[in-house]
Amino acid sequence: MLIKGADFFEFYFLILIYNGIFAPLLGEYITMKKDLHPKNYRLVVFKDMSNDYSFLTKSCIDTRESVKWEDGNEYPLVKLEISHTSHPFYTGKMKLVDTAGRIDKFRTRYNKK
Repeated sequence: MLIKGADFFEFYFLILIYNGIFAPLLGEYITMKKDLHPKNYRLVVFKDMSNDYSFLTKSCIDTRESVKWEDGNEYPLVKLEISHTSHPFYTGKMKLVDTAGRIDKFRTRYNKK
């Protein structure tokens, strides 16, 4: 069932009524969970290794490398094998992405002489 405009406002009105009138009497409120999300968000550079495209965004991922960004500051670096600039769905092109020479590694490992 889709919530239409009037139903949507009635629902939130009922929540406000519950929190304002009945919750103090019952001793409970409808609240969000605490400490659910991590607190260590920071700016991180993500780099697509297939076409050298980089973008800066907030993340809490742990990294070991860092890179100097266009603004002169140094940020943690996360290397990606594929992103929206190289994925065939977004680009409309089928492109073989051979990162870190996986085919060559496979051939040398399982090469039968």
